[in-house]
Amino acid sequence: MRRLLPLLLATALSGCDPTPTFTEAEPGEHLSGGATTVIRTDQNAFSLPSANLSPLRRLDFSVGNSFFRNPWVIAPASTDARDGLGPLFNTNACQNCHIKDGRGHPPGPDAVHAVSMLVRLSVPAGDGDEERLRRLGVIPEPVYGGQLQDAAIPGVAPEGRVRIDYTPVPVTFADGTVIELRKPTLRITDTGYGDLHPQALFSARIAPPVIGLGLLEAISDEDILANADPDDRDGNGISGRPNQVWDRASQTTVLGRFGWKAGQPNLNQQNAEAFANDMGLTSSLVPHDGCTPAQTDCLAAPHGGEPEVSDNILATVLFYSRNLGVPARRNVDAPEVLQGKTLFHRAGCQQCHTPSFTTRADAAEPELASQTIWPYTDLLLHDMGDGLADGRPEFLATGREWRTPPLWGIGLTEAVNGHTFFLHDGRARNLLEAILWHGGEAENAKQAVLQFNTEERDALLAFLNSL
Repeated sequence: MRRLLPLLLATALSGCDPTPTFTEAEPGEHLSGGATTVIRTDQNAFSLPSANLSPLRRLDFSVGNSFFRNPWVIAPASTDARDGLGPLFNTNACQNCHIKDGRGHPPGPDAVHAVSMLVRLSVPAGDGDEERLRRLGVIPEPVYGGQLQDAAIPGVAPEGRVRIDYTPVPVTFADGTVIELRKPTLRITDTGYGDLHPQALFSARIAPPVIGLGLLEAISDEDILANADPDDRDGNGISGRPNQVWDRASQTTVLGRFGWKAGQPNLNQQNAEAFANDMGLTSSLVPHDGCTPAQTDCLAAPHGGEPEVSDNILATVLFYSRNLGVPARRNVDAPEVLQGKTLFHRAGCQQCHTPSFTTRADAAEPELASQTIWPYTDLLLHDMGDGLADGRPEFLATGREWRTPPLWGIGLTEAVNGHTFFLHDGRARNLLEAILWHGGEAENAKQAVLQFNTEERDALLAFLNSL
């Protein structure tokens, strides 16, 4: 496997292998996206095209950006290239969830719509559901479908409102410092189509940043699977598993790599599913919106054509989402950052947050090919313990498993989005809280961090904020 940091350098907290001490930056690690890396640290740091795109290709990027950024409207409309919104939806533009191409946030106490946080729905599978599970990964809630839409066009009732309540959870470091976490409780109110199924399963998920997705797509299946250890044969307590999901285009089961549970196989399907579920827009790949048989007003509403998102528009959005550049790291040689990097490895964080890969030579776009990248993810599923469990399976992912999220760009979250809400439901208000929610396979890493003193915690955060 083509990594810059072999596992033999990593510690599993078992004392078997020496932990590296970093005294200088590694060659090229400041270029998180290889030659695609962009140099920007302000609010637009996530919104630039790959640095190696030609001027002509940047025009294609701009076209895709317009369809990602601008709102879709209700049909029929004179703007027939962008009509067909809804009838049920969460938002009217991709950019409203992926704000400035960055991270969403949970709704505030007075929010009318959750917007950049979605609630996925399903029910437990029963006898005879095997084929639906193979193709959908879940059994949708019979009335409300697979995702709650809290907005609707006139004449159609929204499906409900999303509310989050929080309970304080104190955590104490070895030096006596107390950090108060907040445990979320999800509530669905004002349901528009009757009661939810009594066994309904819920999963609240904020929109993740969309930088570097084409590079993640360009990592070979073999390199991802090389990190999988489902039976924990090396005994380090880490048993990353690949998700296996349905590819609509090829009509086969393939490796999953996108979404909070790696439930999507590629960017085109990820985008098409978002058009359908988030905005109620059909495409040739996903030719249905969120209306269920029980929602007659939704089914009777006008549409914006069949499909509403043309293949050409879908292709331009795909090009855009593949070529959003990753910002360069900052302060990679700073002593505190290097100390934090050493502590990151000492705690064993790199065992899931794999630092580096080299992308395939036959990547979908030539600019993305053969790039040494530093995403800090293995794209595998890991059991994160009861604290983060949503109890909702998705394809092979259990209710306790999540895909390791990439860490590149994480230190620019506040600059881009004006907040620092992390984890799948935004419960963590900063990076330290996010670390302290880790459990399951990451329990040992969290316990190691709990032993760090103030200086060490600051160094670890300095390293993470340099990414």
